[in-house]
Amino acid sequence: MSSYSTNRTTRRQFIAQAAGTALAGALPRTASARETQRPNVLFFMSDDMRVELGCYGSRFQAQTPNLDALAKQGVRFDRNFCQFPLCNPSRASLLTGQGPLETKVLGNRTNFRDTRPDLTSLPQLFREHGYVTARTGKIFHGGYDDPKAWTVGHSDVSIAEIEAAADQGDDAPRGNYHEHREVIPPQSVPPPPPGTPASTKQDPRAAHSDEILILDGDGGDHPENRTAETAIGYLRTYRNQPFFIGCGFSKPHSPPTAPQRFFDLYDPAKFELTPDFAAWPTVPPGFPKAAIRPRNADLFIGRGASTAEAKEVIRAYLASISWVDWNLGRVVAELDTLGLRDNTIVVFVADHGYQLGEKGKWSKAGSLFEMGTRVPLIIHDPRAAGNGKTSTRLVQSLDIYPTLVELCGLSGPSSGLQGTSLTPLLHRPQATWNRPAFSIWSEDGKSIHGVAVRKDHWRYVEFGVDGKNGSMLFDEQNDPLEMQNLAEDPGHAVIRNELSKLTAAYRDQNRPA
Repeated sequence: MSSYSTNRTTRRQFIAQAAGTALAGALPRTASARETQRPNVLFFMSDDMRVELGCYGSRFQAQTPNLDALAKQGVRFDRNFCQFPLCNPSRASLLTGQGPLETKVLGNRTNFRDTRPDLTSLPQLFREHGYVTARTGKIFHGGYDDPKAWTVGHSDVSIAEIEAAADQGDDAPRGNYHEHREVIPPQSVPPPPPGTPASTKQDPRAAHSDEILILDGDGGDHPENRTAETAIGYLRTYRNQPFFIGCGFSKPHSPPTAPQRFFDLYDPAKFELTPDFAAWPTVPPGFPKAAIRPRNADLFIGRGASTAEAKEVIRAYLASISWVDWNLGRVVAELDTLGLRDNTIVVFVADHGYQLGEKGKWSKAGSLFEMGTRVPLIIHDPRAAGNGKTSTRLVQSLDIYPTLVELCGLSGPSSGLQGTSLTPLLHRPQATWNRPAFSIWSEDGKSIHGVAVRKDHWRYVEFGVDGKNGSMLFDEQNDPLEMQNLAEDPGHAVIRNELSKLTAAYRDQNRPA
């Protein structure tokens, strides 16, 4: 175990620089009556967060009091799905209102501004309608932040630090905080399945994939805390103007990181791993090989995980979530203190899901299972009749853009949007809603590896054109852990054929030119 700290910009200086004005003594201009009637938007995002929240019935009893409170105030969408289980494609889709095959972003190394420069991003549209648009933390992916989107914040250093921290390099910039790296000691694990790729020195993540990072106190000047504090500065500075504030937290993205007190909330000895836990990525009998990547991408890279190790990493993952919850709570508390809640739409969403050892998988990449694509979504519009209720209708992260356009009375972008406004469900959460949800995956960033569709209580995944690389069918109502693949069961041929046609239509209608 080791610790270190480095002096950097103070918290107050950082907020002053990012917001463009000092917090103390800021004198915002007087807004017109028309402006004060326009609803604000406080848009929260988290990275790598599956539906492991208290309000979602966390298997591991996640402690998330602030997100739980937000869910009680607004509408919690129980079955929301991202369009791609990877940061950049998912965020590009959500923030442009276009599916991944329309944005042509199928990997983490493609900027939608290069592939589709004609698209209008969500914060860009608000900016064009006279809103102050301010970003802190990670909203777009890494170096692909959209300069057209923000009136303030696109040069905010926190996003560079967040990405550097995610890369886990020893030379990553550090703020004024103390961090202890704990290496989980290797323990006896079963040998890997035949053909499992070995760890290689070429992948720098492998050397850090068994680390958890523990911070002193509340985390000090860590970028996660500064993200929240900058958002608080924005609220104070722009409270008398219509605003769209994007507040993006990087956790629980690896390496799992949080102050010690959030680790103390959990006892890993009490965790019960899922029945399909495996030490290594494992393709169960009756499942197509294409369903499971043979090597993890985020945690336990190139090595197996014992039961004890798995529980320690899950504890760190949950601590990271609780830290996000704490920071989000600080921002929402300031919103209330300033008396802005009655005219502010609050949104919380994650970019994609995650697997915590289910079938031996410790990442999101390549996962077209439920846990890889299902993500939390909470929307609180003070005007919505359905506040305090839960919607079990199938929705997509793609739907957030048109929802906010309608709620704020904006004219949509000329290119049109592929999602559907969720406004009817905000007023009647159980209203008739018969729309499937689609997610895709690409291994090479160019072609489609698999297409997943969720319809009613069925999840169907087809790998390769016409399922040439196999398929999966799950009855999520009776088999929520996805233990039995029904794709080859003659008794389910009708539903399989119906869903196969949907995946084919999705692939064909969205096929790139």
